[in-house]
Amino acid sequence: MISKKTKYGLKALIYLARQYDKGPILIADLAREERIPKKFLEAILLALKNSGILQSKKGKGGGYYLGRHPKTITFGQAIRVMEGPLAPVPCVSETAYAKCEECESEETCGIRLVMKDLREAMTKVLDGTSLADVLESMDKAEEQQKGVLNFYI
Repeated sequence: MISKKTKYGLKALIYLARQYDKGPILIADLAREERIPKKFLEAILLALKNSGILQSKKGKGGGYYLGRHPKTITFGQAIRVMEGPLAPVPCVSETAYAKCEECESEETCGIRLVMKDLREAMTKVLDGTSLADVLESMDKAEEQQKGVLNFYI
């Protein structure tokens, strides 16, 4: 399960991806539009900026904006900034590996084998999904929703 911090961070990135090429967005506007507490959002955006995913501009006309095109920023990159490694247990992490103290054999550990498969599946989806992909999926879902007739009695 992702944390509230990560959910808010992803919401902010999707919003900024939608506003790509429109200039910097004020934190106050982003917080209001996405219903994210402003102080919490400030810390999230700073972490994303420090990772290079976001850039900021100070002064009049300032705010935050994507540091790269939405096609080049993946959910996996963003989640790692906010949550750390994607691996559910340290013994399958590619970036923060740590051996389990109680494990006799990593090669035959059933828990590790399943968690490794899980990490690989999550990595494939999250690293294979860019912000541009998410915007496209959202647009398709909105089109489908408009095409559905709702009858209320």
